[in-house]
Amino acid sequence: MNTLYILIYLSSIAFLFFGTTCLFTPHMRTEFTRFGLTKLQRQLTGVLQLVGAVGLLLFKFSFILAAISATGLSLLMLMGFIVRMRVKDSVYESSPAFIFMVLNAIIAFKLWLMV
Repeated sequence: MNTLYILIYLSSIAFLFFGTTCLFTPHMRTEFTRFGLTKLQRQLTGVLQLVGAVGLLLFKFSFILAAISATGLSLLMLMGFIVRMRVKDSVYESSPAFIFMVLNAIIAFKLWLMV
């Protein structure tokens, strides 16, 4: 198994977790309220995280689908990072969004080269 596959599995597992918590935990409801975002925006974020994770997991069947998913997750995390900067979260609190943005950008870049 090569490094790209490990990164894909890592990102997929993380976003399956993030998407689920975004949809179902009281903590994330509170966080989205603190961010100034609506219930619909929270639900959309959770669904997009789950769809992106599943799309990444399908990379063995479709590099294009996985590349689109990784690109979308990277953009989603860019927006998450911007929101965290807007509400003046610390670097520590903002770092997961930034790290997953970069991770998915790397995955997307490598997958687009394989298409």
